[in-house]
Amino acid sequence: QVQLVESGGGLAQAGGSLRLSCSVSGRTFNAMAWFRQAPGQERDFVAINWNDGSNNYADFVKGRFTISRDKAKNTVYLQMNSLKPEDTAVYYCAGTNFYSDFKRHNDYHAWGQGTQVTVSS
Repeated sequence: QVQLVESGGGLAQAGGSLRLSCSVSGRTFNAMAWFRQAPGQERDFVAINWNDGSNNYADFVKGRFTISRDKAKNTVYLQMNSLKPEDTAVYYCAGTNFYSDFKRHNDYHAWGQGTQVTVSS
């Protein structure tokens, strides 16, 4: 059974940092990504890490967030620095081996339960 379990969310002040973790069990994925969803909003792409080590980021997190993967632990991380109130959302990790558009959440078939990130001003 494939499981993705996020941790590390919480409350931070604007300008602060949080580190999210996503532990994967049951299989490995070529592409591991983070998405986020604010109340009443669409689930938006945040960042992706491919098994070859390459990454891609949404424009609104470039220079502030860093995605990384520990293959030995089958865990993907999202280091979030310079947090802004608009980063407040539930953050989800997701995995896939096949996609047509890596920024589209429908292309991912394995998801974690989500972790709340709240940034106060």
